[in-house]
Amino acid sequence: MMEPLETTTTPIESTADQNQAEIHFEDRPIKCVDCGDNFIWTGGEQVFFHDKGLKNEPKRCKTCKQAKNERLAAIAAAQSSGVRQRIEVSVQCAQCGQQTTVPFYPSQGRPVYCRTCFLAAQGTDASVAQA
Repeated sequence: MMEPLETTTTPIESTADQNQAEIHFEDRPIKCVDCGDNFIWTGGEQVFFHDKGLKNEPKRCKTCKQAKNERLAAIAAAQSSGVRQRIEVSVQCAQCGQQTTVPFYPSQGRPVYCRTCFLAAQGTDASVAQA
């Protein structure tokens, strides 16, 4: 894991000429929302985002972005061919930490449980509802 660098989060504007403003971007470390590793958002990538008018900075490192695009492409290909595709995503249970698979893509910030913990929580909810 890389150490965060001291950088500025906003572009620096310097006016060499009254009519033309230059914007300089510095490399910035960003934490990937999928794998949790830090990656560097380079100045060149920031210039590209700025030139294209993109407002949101990237959320995923290049490896996770490529994996996400491949998943989406596979789903789109299956849907266009009429095949119903069952997915299995490997996750870590939010309660016990056990590795398990689930038949959906988890949402960010929402806990995912293994079958045992999920059924235990459901049993607790059912007994509370009956009382």
